[in-house]
Amino acid sequence: MKIRWNPIVKKDLQVTARSMRFSWGLFAYDAVLVMAFLLALAVIQANSDNYYSDSNIYGNLIYLFPVLAVAQVMIVALIAPIITASSISGEKERQTFDIMLTTCMSPFSIVLGKVVSAVLRILFFVAAGMPVMALSFVVGGLSWASLLYFVLAIILLSVLSGSIGILCSSFCRRSITAVVLSFAIYFVIYVLTFVPMILSLLWTEGDSAGESMLFLLFNPGVFFEEFFMQIMTGVSLFGTEGSMFSTGDVGFLTYYLSQGKTWMFLSAACILILSILFMIVAAWRVNPMNTSGGIKRKKAKMAKG
Repeated sequence: MKIRWNPIVKKDLQVTARSMRFSWGLFAYDAVLVMAFLLALAVIQANSDNYYSDSNIYGNLIYLFPVLAVAQVMIVALIAPIITASSISGEKERQTFDIMLTTCMSPFSIVLGKVVSAVLRILFFVAAGMPVMALSFVVGGLSWASLLYFVLAIILLSVLSGSIGILCSSFCRRSITAVVLSFAIYFVIYVLTFVPMILSLLWTEGDSAGESMLFLLFNPGVFFEEFFMQIMTGVSLFGTEGSMFSTGDVGFLTYYLSQGKTWMFLSAACILILSILFMIVAAWRVNPMNTSGGIKRKKAKMAKG
């Protein structure tokens, strides 16, 4: 059975495969990971006792994983909206946007194709960094299932970042404006989701954040913090002994959602729903019948009718 590819995904991958810029990007990505690996290894060695002591440096090598993982998360969070922020606005700048709309593809298929192509390009970067990441698993003692979960988490982050970029690109006519707007939405999601918790703590004089912490389900930074806590220690950030927030600091619902891995999976679902919502809004914006010209044509047809 022949697999039917989205034409936009197929075209973008062909262009990417022939681009020398993409090859240099892979080289830079691996170079950053290698530097992070060597720096973390040097810090671990410096903090360990000397060779003749009873401590074993290999017991601390498990911390190579969060260092390399955070480096990859930061890189993906930065490059994903940049890749997709020029998807629609770039077509407008090259005056090929109207031609793209004349194809048989629906607006949502166009938006989904742009996001999927961005995710696949990011997966090329992740795959290129696997040899370096594998070192932290071989010498650190983590299971390979953790590496699989990390790849899935990176895919989730790239989908969110790509959907933010495509949303901003659908509203802006210039790519640089779309990039700036993308990072403004980043600020809202990563920073302003803490505001309800801060206000609740101020209201209760630091006694309890209550259910205001549920807004953090949409925060990718908190999601990855919870992910690393579960992988490294098996302890949740919220409402468990030895965690950042004790039982009395959180509300009833937040406490029960933090049992086991419930918070992590629920946060992943919320981030995915938010991504789909962004793509739906972008598809609505891309649809020519929903622009100012399309609305005018609708009104003219209704007036004639």
